[in-house]
Amino acid sequence: QVELVESGGGSVQAGGSLRLSCAASGSIIRIQAMRWYRQTPGKQRELVAGFVRGGNLDYADSVKGRFTIFRDYANNAAYLQMNSLKPEDTDYYYCNAVLDIVDSGTYRYGMDYWGKGTLVTVSS
Repeated sequence: QVELVESGGGSVQAGGSLRLSCAASGSIIRIQAMRWYRQTPGKQRELVAGFVRGGNLDYADSVKGRFTIFRDYANNAAYLQMNSLKPEDTDYYYCNAVLDIVDSGTYRYGMDYWGKGTLVTVSS
């Protein structure tokens, strides 16, 4: 059973920092891609940051220079360091991962998983 677990959300004042973690557990062969999205219920989902294995780190213009991804392939995890947080960063953050896994002895490539989300609140 593959699971994607997020952690690290919380409440901070503007200018503060938080670090989100996204870790995949189970029969993981490798991470092919991992991305963070944010979404307020009823609004469109926004891609915040992400990477494809072997590729560059990508960031939304709104977070460039403030957010940084750290990849931890050995532990099937990644982290999103969020600095200089602004009230407009307040949102639910979701981790998405594309994984190669083993399922009942069968290799499965490019499987898509989502975390349950974590709330980030930035007060002014």
